[in-house]
Amino acid sequence: MLEHVRIETCAAEGKALARVDDRVVFVPFVVPGDVVDLQVKKKKNSYMEAVAVHFHERSPLRAEPRCRHYGVCGGCKWQCLQYEEQLKAKQQQVYDNLIRIGKVELPEFQPILGSKKIYGYRNKLEFGFSNKRWLTEEEVRQDVKYDVMDSVGFHITGAFDKVLDITECHLMDDINNRIRNDIRDYALQHGLAFYDLRQNCGLLRSLMIRNSNTGELMLLVQFRIETPEEQQQAEELMQHLAETFPQITSLLYVDNHKANDTFGDQEVHVFRGEDHIFEQMEDLRFKVGAKSFYQTNTEQAYELYKVARSFALDHLEKLENLDNLGNLENLENLEKLPLIYDLYTGTGTIANFVAKRARQVIGIEYVPEAIEDAKVNSQINGIENTLFFAGDMKDILNKEFIDRHGRPDIIITDPPRAGMHPDVVQTILAAAPQRIVYVSCNPATQARDLQMLDTDYRVTRVQPVDMFPHTQHVENVVLLERR
Repeated sequence: MLEHVRIETCAAEGKALARVDDRVVFVPFVVPGDVVDLQVKKKKNSYMEAVAVHFHERSPLRAEPRCRHYGVCGGCKWQCLQYEEQLKAKQQQVYDNLIRIGKVELPEFQPILGSKKIYGYRNKLEFGFSNKRWLTEEEVRQDVKYDVMDSVGFHITGAFDKVLDITECHLMDDINNRIRNDIRDYALQHGLAFYDLRQNCGLLRSLMIRNSNTGELMLLVQFRIETPEEQQQAEELMQHLAETFPQITSLLYVDNHKANDTFGDQEVHVFRGEDHIFEQMEDLRFKVGAKSFYQTNTEQAYELYKVARSFALDHLEKLENLDNLGNLENLENLEKLPLIYDLYTGTGTIANFVAKRARQVIGIEYVPEAIEDAKVNSQINGIENTLFFAGDMKDILNKEFIDRHGRPDIIITDPPRAGMHPDVVQTILAAAPQRIVYVSCNPATQARDLQMLDTDYRVTRVQPVDMFPHTQHVENVVLLERR
């Protein structure tokens, strides 16, 4: 036990940091300024991990968590910290990563763009079913034997077969709570089998809820159907959902017999409505299917993409009538517009967002279904100057590809958390665009890649964007210009 320890600052993974006898201690669910007694859970040579067991002083920076599952489900760890302080911590996180890992010369950072909504901001949530409900510490202490251990909610970190039963989640519109709780009640009343993640059996596997700023709603239920009886049970549940929630415009299901819940390689069946919903951004509409990637904070996605567009194209604003240049037949005007490569394009959101101000945009993405959506999104919006290709980035983006399609003036890259493959970085260096706009959900891997690009490029602008309030995650956009 460590007594009367003052918490100093925010740290990685949503934890906070204190120092005791020159040793760092990482603590969850506390904020800078708290004075606490700590119970050590893990001890290493250079650091310890501990939990707060008693508060002597509560920091003025604290906020009251809104969610009843706070501290147990593992998400939204910073609900106890005022939002303004969350933003400061995220700004510092970006700065520390780019300085410590990137070791490149940096301009003054622009202030982080905070989210207008700090609750109800997500457009997508996923929940798992389990026949082994996670018991909270309070339930364990009560030593009650529960007859029903079925649950639907979030998986517990470090216990893959356990799911915390969720009755409320404030990350999305309340429709997520009404649908999830209704399915649980219906399943228990009708004896539907919740999934056993160790034995890989049971009818109900998972559910995904998506909404959009056009008012549409998608629900996808994953089953594992083994018998005609279970087939009937699944159909009756879907019919019940269709009747109970008429606001669902896309009611889908998957019969998944794999050992995991990923359904990218599975057939998605339409039970009622369409197989997609739409998101609106400025005058553009984006088709979002069950397998599509779309930023989960719609309003902040718009802010993020505006930053990316500005970084890529603001130097062209001196051109007159810029938005109409792409529609002119005048070749001289068209030649003034840049050729843009959009790497890791997803469903082509950024590609279509910048297409008006480009001679052509070429998007590359690993997921074939996403590329098909990207093509549809261009067609829906009457955009004719985009090309999309599906495949592994390091295999597609090579010298032959660039020779065939042209050397890009601008590259926009928005890779997954792991960052870019070294081969991709080398190809970008060989392509030698005048500008690179690097959008990242992981400033640490972004910093690593910036270091590799530093030989030929200098960082001229940095803009953090908060997409996920109450979590430690932060997006960051960097503009690199050729030296």
